[in-house]
Amino acid sequence: MAWTVPLMIVFIVLYGGVKGVDITDAFARGVKKGLGTLMTILPAMMLMTVAIQMAQGSGLIERLSAALMPAASRLGLPSDCLPLALLRPFSSSGALSVGMNIMERFGPDSYQGRVAAVMLGASESSLYTIGIYSSATGIKKGGRILAAAFVGDITAFIASAFFARLM
Repeated sequence: MAWTVPLMIVFIVLYGGVKGVDITDAFARGVKKGLGTLMTILPAMMLMTVAIQMAQGSGLIERLSAALMPAASRLGLPSDCLPLALLRPFSSSGALSVGMNIMERFGPDSYQGRVAAVMLGASESSLYTIGIYSSATGIKKGGRILAAAFVGDITAFIASAFFARLM
């Protein structure tokens, strides 16, 4: 495993040499294109990051969790996992932090810990990803994309509780 990256680099250099590709120029063009993409998506990334931090810092996540608790309990979702479910579509790092707190508080083998682990593995920061790619590609009407992501996230969260109960 430790040799994978060095072997890939050697392979790319050798392959480029055999094909007659100026590897330095190709690398520079790739970096330039990558920086252009970064500059396109950076405003959306900053917006999402600030919005997520504001939601966490203001207590909005906790208030939403309390409001959703009755519905979540009917679906079998532990109330302690609601902040994770609310953050996961927006922020992988924020959700991971909440998931780690759940594991530390209840233990990884607890019902809450198992639900949190399955939620983290079965879902994605879908709204964050959609926001970034929509910004980069210029998609203006993403209602169906957002609806599909929302349904996918809810399904993943309910399935997480269901399958954690089976463990």
